[in-house]
Order: sequence, then structure tokens, then C-alpha cells
Amino acid sequence: MALPQITIVIPCLNERKTLPFVLEKCLSIKKENKSKFEIEILLSDNGSTDGSKEYATSLGVRVEPCEIRGYGAALDSGIRNAKGEIVLFADADDTYDFLEAPKLITRLLETNADMVIGSRLDGKIHKGAMPFLHRYLGTPVINWIINRLYAKKFKIRDSNSGFRCFKKEKYLEWDVKSKGMEFASEMLIKALQNGSVMEHVPVSLYPDKPGRIPHLKTWRDGMRHLLRILFYAPYFFQKLGFIILILSFSQLLFGLFSGGILEVYGFRIYGIHSLVLLSFASLIGMSIWSVGLQIATRQSKTFGIYGKILNWNEDRLFFVLLSGFLAMAFLFLYLVWKWKENQYMFLNFERELIVTSTTGLLLFLFGMNALTAHILKRE
Repeated sequence: MALPQITIVIPCLNERKTLPFVLEKCLSIKKENKSKFEIEILLSDNGSTDGSKEYATSLGVRVEPCEIRGYGAALDSGIRNAKGEIVLFADADDTYDFLEAPKLITRLLETNADMVIGSRLDGKIHKGAMPFLHRYLGTPVINWIINRLYAKKFKIRDSNSGFRCFKKEKYLEWDVKSKGMEFASEMLIKALQNGSVMEHVPVSLYPDKPGRIPHLKTWRDGMRHLLRILFYAPYFFQKLGFIILILSFSQLLFGLFSGGILEVYGFRIYGIHSLVLLSFASLIGMSIWSVGLQIATRQSKTFGIYGKILNWNEDRLFFVLLSGFLAMAFLFLYLVWKWKENQYMFLNFERELIVTSTTGLLLFLFGMNALTAHILKRE
């Protein structure tokens, strides 16, 4: 019976100081597990100039260059060049212990999972290995957002782990596109969207070696993760924006026809100040909803109202926009007429003014965003 073929992919950019520790461990597990697995070691070099690739070659390690810069680009290139049916990757900085790799491989084979994630949060994080913000804020928050937006059956326990083992065939189906550090988040999102089976194994995390400059930039890369996570969730903006818009605008209309200020549980509401706040909330709801519409223009699949808007033909788009702008013009003329009745001195109908102007702005925002979406769709 043929042994499982495993490729260990190591992304590398000027890691000559730590590469000896990493490759020694990889060669060790290759030798010790030769009766269980056929292991290939592949260094995906991202333009090293410090002798990293030459050192790896001297040890008989296969080196594949990746011209596109970025952590994700190096991993994607290495995975696609891997000969093994199963791929395992971890960083070249020796913060992950490659001697723990057989645990991930064995779990994948035993459970027939599509991916096994090495969870640092369930393992041992050595002193100085993970900054406080990463451990107690960054990673838990990203875990929560990904699970809230995408997880159904399987929950992610360590979204930022760079120690993973998976089936190459499944990875190619996921079609991960990110080139930077956000690759880690997109890979999980695509796996969850495809209903992939995932497992977790506790792993250790060690601090950087003295003198090594980390490639990770906390705030820049954290924001990149967040943007990539939200990119695949237009429905989140659709639902949130719609709820805020409907609740606030309906209350705004109720305040218009309520006849004055009402007292509810000691609170005086539906006065001018309450209506102004409800107007702001309505515009915020429309703005959030519109963000999802713009994101949806870049997605291969759309649904709900976004799908209907993006599927309008040019005739329908024209008449929808025309109707909206005519309604806006009517509302504006109505305000001018009321102003004229007061000899252009003051407007003595604050409630109607707030509701009318808010309705006009909502129509304007909807029309402009529908137009923008159709312009972007042409790309």
C-alpha cells in the first residue's frame, strides 16, 4: 500500500538565521517517519538575498522561487508546486515547532478531515511568544467575527495560526487569492464556505530568535485581515443596514404623525431632537446597506435585494433612477413652496422638514449607490 505523500511548505524571505533550526527538524521528522509518510520539503522563496535559498539547496531541500511578494503569495506558490497530496506549512522563523507536524498529519489521516489547524490558544504559548494584544484581543476578535459570519458546523479556535495541514485538492477548490498576511483568514473563510471538515490540534508557540525582525505589522496586517473577512460578507451589511434603516425610519414617520412629544417610561421622545437622531440613524443604516451593495458587485454570487438590483437591465436602471430623482425634486419643491408661504423668512414645520429632507437624502443615496454598483459591474 502506497504511503501518504506529504509536502512541507516553508515560506521564506531572508530567514537564514532561523532556517537551520527549521530544516533540521523537518529533515528529522522525514527520517523518523519514513515508514509512515513520504515527506517532501519545499522552500517557497520570496526573494531572499541573505543566502537562505542557497543554504536550503545545500541540504537537498527543494527550493521554488515566488516572484510575487507577500506571505500569502509565497504559500500559494509553494502549495501549487507541492508534489504531495497533503500539504503542511509553518513559518521559517522557528516559532512553530515542526517536530509537532506529525500530530497534524496523523489527525488529518485518522479523521479524513480537509484541514487540521495547529491551535496555539489550546497549546503552550511560551513567554514572549505572543504579544498581549494578539493573544487577548486580535486573535479572539477575529475568531469571533469569522465564526459569527461564516461558521455553521465547525468553529475556528485559532484563526491566525500559521501551522496548518490540509488536502491539496481541497485547497485548490477554495481558490484563495490573498497575497499578504490576510491569506490566513481567507483560507479559513473559503474552507468554511465550502463546508470543509476541520479539526484542531494543540501546538506550541515560541518567541522570535534574538535579532530577528518580524515581518508581521500588527495594525496594518490586522486591518488587512478584517477587510478580507468583510469582503466575503456582503449579506452582513445587507442585514445590519436594512434593520437599522427600517427601525429608525419607521420611528421617524411615527414621530411625524404622533402629534407631538410622547412620554414612555419617563423618557420624552418624538421631539425635534429625537427626530434628528432618527434621521441620522436612517442615513447610517442606508450607508451600511450600501457598503454591502458595493461589495456584492465584486462577488461571483449575489442574493436577495442586492442580486435583484445588480440584475436590472439598463432600461430598468434608468427608470428607477429617474423615478428616484423626480421624487427628490418633488420633495425639494414642496419644501420651497412651504418656505414661500412664510414669505421666505422661516420654516415653521420642523417635523415635516426633517422627515422630508431625510426621505430625499435616502432616495439620493440609494440612487447613487445603485448607479455606482452598475458602473463597477461593467469592470
